[in-house]
Amino acid sequence: MLVNRDYYIIERMEWNEYLKDLNEEFEIKLTNEQLDRLTSLNDSLSLKDANEVYKPLTQLIAIYRENYKNLERKRANFFGITGEIPPFIIGIAGGVAVGKSTTARLLKLFLAQAYPDLNVELVTTDGFLYPNAVLEEKELMDRKGFPESYNMEALETFLTDVKSNKSEIYYPKYSHSVYDIVEDEENVLRNPQILIVEGINVLQTSENNTVYMSDFWDLSVYVDADEKQIEEWFYQRFNLLVDQAVNHPDDFYYQFTQVPHEKAMERAEHTWNNINLINLQEYILPTRNRANIVIHKEKDHYINELWIKKY
Repeated sequence: MLVNRDYYIIERMEWNEYLKDLNEEFEIKLTNEQLDRLTSLNDSLSLKDANEVYKPLTQLIAIYRENYKNLERKRANFFGITGEIPPFIIGIAGGVAVGKSTTARLLKLFLAQAYPDLNVELVTTDGFLYPNAVLEEKELMDRKGFPESYNMEALETFLTDVKSNKSEIYYPKYSHSVYDIVEDEENVLRNPQILIVEGINVLQTSENNTVYMSDFWDLSVYVDADEKQIEEWFYQRFNLLVDQAVNHPDDFYYQFTQVPHEKAMERAEHTWNNINLINLQEYILPTRNRANIVIHKEKDHYINELWIKKY
């Protein structure tokens, strides 16, 4: 085990040794069919990864949740507070195309199996982006994904409602195919006991710096990789999305099927260099040190290290 100022750094082979100590009460299984449904477009995840990395991680999360539950119960008893324990919220952050969504979906599946009597839900922060019309009005379309492109007040209200045990919470629906908030449609969240919130901004501050998103997380995870590797994955995903859009004129990526591949890649490179790279360097990566757990990946999305916060 390596150690730096803030984290215990555990290599993949060492992490795998914790499999031997898995609690037998956790009935966690994954089929190839489930794996295919869970894995994001350009991500790579094997049953071996799920068993060697995510099963021990699920048990570690269970330890955090058990401690959270005990604290909330004791505090409620101390003050004579009645009512349900607020949901346990896990924040999952990381750069674009790094595999946050796959991590979030797999943890949702494993936690739902580990806690069959609890309602485990997953929400992404994409729904809290301002609609494109608002971004255009504010001249922020080239800053989409940056902190100022999110309605942080709405996200804070949403998370406050979750922690307040509000029974039904409506929030905007985002479509990646149209690259915008869907008008006249909403998602609804009903009574989660465990909630996973995934997005590039989950460890950032609000615009006025009065609230840290991390204030709402009972556990936070950052999915990490080297900058050049993330860039490669971004281009891979771009090409896959363009290929999928060939017969779908309403898809945002259809426009790139109507121009030579070189022109499409020029647009992708512009997006990476002028939006995603700057966002990663200035706003996303600096939040990594706020995470309780860092999942570090190498080529082909291979998880080579896990970093566990010392404190």
